Amino acid sequence: MDSWVNSAEILGSDLPLELSGTGNRRAVLMDALREAVRSGRLAPGTRLPPYRSLAADLGLARNTVADAYAELVAEGWLAARQGSGTRVAERAVPVTPVHRPRAPERAARPVHDLVQGQPDPSVFPRTAWLASARRALAAAPDDAFGPGDPHGRPELRRALAGYLARVRGVRAAPERIVLCSGAAHGLRLLAEVVGGPWAAEEYGLPFHRELLASHGVGTRPLGVDADGARVDGLTRRDRAVLLTPAHQFPTGGPLHPARRAAVVDWARATGGLVVEDDYDGEFRYDRQPVGAVQGLDPEHVVLVGSVSKSLSPALRIGWMVLPQRLVAPVVAAKGEREQFSSATEQLTLADFVESGAYDRQVRRMRQRHRRRRDQLVAALHARAPHVRVTGIAAGLHAVVELPPGTERSAVRAAARLGLAVEGLGDYRHPGAGRGPGAPGTPRAGAVGGVGAAGGAGSVRARAAGDTLVPQRDGLVVGYATPAESAYQEALDALCRSLPPVSPPVPAPPRPPAAP
Repeated sequence: MDSWVNSAEILGSDLPLELSGTGNRRAVLMDALREAVRSGRLAPGTRLPPYRSLAADLGLARNTVADAYAELVAEGWLAARQGSGTRVAERAVPVTPVHRPRAPERAARPVHDLVQGQPDPSVFPRTAWLASARRALAAAPDDAFGPGDPHGRPELRRALAGYLARVRGVRAAPERIVLCSGAAHGLRLLAEVVGGPWAAEEYGLPFHRELLASHGVGTRPLGVDADGARVDGLTRRDRAVLLTPAHQFPTGGPLHPARRAAVVDWARATGGLVVEDDYDGEFRYDRQPVGAVQGLDPEHVVLVGSVSKSLSPALRIGWMVLPQRLVAPVVAAKGEREQFSSATEQLTLADFVESGAYDRQVRRMRQRHRRRRDQLVAALHARAPHVRVTGIAAGLHAVVELPPGTERSAVRAAARLGLAVEGLGDYRHPGAGRGPGAPGTPRAGAVGGVGAAGGAGSVRARAAGDTLVPQRDGLVVGYATPAESAYQEALDALCRSLPPVSPPVPAPPRPPAAP
């Protein structure tokens, strides 16, 4: 008896049933099964546990359950087929229509998607990832399957330390890397540990500003021009500054070398923190690699990165390369155990990096994205030569600059054509350009330009002669998202949604000649 019960407990599936009522046990079991089918708990086609397993779970004789199954098959409630087990018969009982309140109609899903922010999911390297997963699981130590260390798996921290040093010029020991579930998670932890207020680029992700605000950290806009963020606007009151130095998001272009030095000098002079969002630093096409600002001063810069652009946002793996003084507070803020990122996926990514598969994937995607970018530029040159495309030397998106006052109408026209695309204005800081605190304007308490670090002249002097890029109209076009088969049609819809050539502005009348 014990042997078959033990075997049934191992091999069977669970089906808890309440055997209440009078009569013999077979009749009570049949009533319970009928009610489970009638109520919809057991849907048509559901496979029932083998009779030996169910008998062991319910404490019944095997013959009792076998007989109940056989009778319900004869009645049409169940169906039995050799090699397929016993299942609930299709349409064992008439389905009573359930009257549910009518759900509100959802907006039609766009036919084409040129929204920035994610790679085409069809290009995820499934075969290489599976090979890494198999190797990682085979070699995983036993503690990988216990409560996770909030610091993150040491295997991945070691792999990232080597990769980031080689590719991004990052200076960090594995002990200074704390794993997280993505850039947003990293910013949330830093907001909790560092506090506010922060400065942020005039153009950036609204989600990041909202996330910081939800943790009590307000942001103040810094102007953005062709050389990146106007860091001369930083003050001693700013606890931190959030930047995208490798490729300003979304306007494009790297932070000028003088400004990179300037922001590090500001952090040293004030005790502030530079938060470097390295969101797509690996994807460049027409320029030499730009190293991370973190390499200039690891004690005053935090580098935040993830695999959301290079692999997939579904992996939920990111990292922070921290100054030594912040490691313990950030780990404490995460909690006693790892709650956000799977240890097995961390181990898989570690193998993926160490084996060279990550480098191969990045190079493959770099070639693919460059080809996509070239298609976008060629289509606009041929069909809309009056618009200008910027921010195309790196990244996964471009900005299509539009005539003043045409951005919202272009977004609406795209929507009518089934194209999802965002306007540049959607990314502008709501406080940008307001009065005396306008972005880029030096304030009382502003840290002066760094002539010593910037070479000839200070950043303040350099900035003073430049003209700030005003709020401008444009579309932020993500060219990494669509599948290959859909990309050309998406470009066609984009070109059709653009405004026509602006009419020439008539010259003002000349004043009459003096007598």
